[in-house]
Amino acid sequence: MKSAKAKPKGKRQVDHLNGIPVYCRYDEAVEIEKVTGHPRNPNKHGEDQIALLAKIIKASGWRNPICVSNRSGFIIKGHARLMAARVLGVTHVPVEYQDYDTEAAEYQDMIADNRIAELAERDMEIIKDLLEELDTGANDMDLTGYDVKEIERLMTQFHVPDENKPIDEAEMENTKNECPKCGFKW
Repeated sequence: MKSAKAKPKGKRQVDHLNGIPVYCRYDEAVEIEKVTGHPRNPNKHGEDQIALLAKIIKASGWRNPICVSNRSGFIIKGHARLMAARVLGVTHVPVEYQDYDTEAAEYQDMIADNRIAELAERDMEIIKDLLEELDTGANDMDLTGYDVKEIERLMTQFHVPDENKPIDEAEMENTKNECPKCGFKW
């Protein structure tokens, strides 16, 4: 697979591959059969994850290309995107080619690409607020990556009732239970 010229930066006309808009920069639209997953990819993707990703790509377009190493010809980033493309039945996928000096550099990038996202801390209050804003009936909430049960759990878990009873400090003095770590009494 030889690299084509990169698409220019900035505002441009949106390409389409198999009717799906491509919003990301990529080097080449490659036949799906010519894109090869890395035989040592440590991530395993379940059917539900791939089905959801396929739905997101179909609805939102390609937002990230599949990253292929010029050195080995294998995918380094985007194994799940390739699997989702197969579910969608597309014939071509956007590919970005990357140069790696060694096999070790490929492995490091492949592992880090997945691991870095895992290390992020999510502010569930902000996610709840964003989900509430989106949940107007006009948006497909599946496209957030959360299913209905997860959204309901988030909405109730982080719900603060409007009518909180004030704490009666005198009543708290007569408590029978106390948290050994923080001293909270109830």
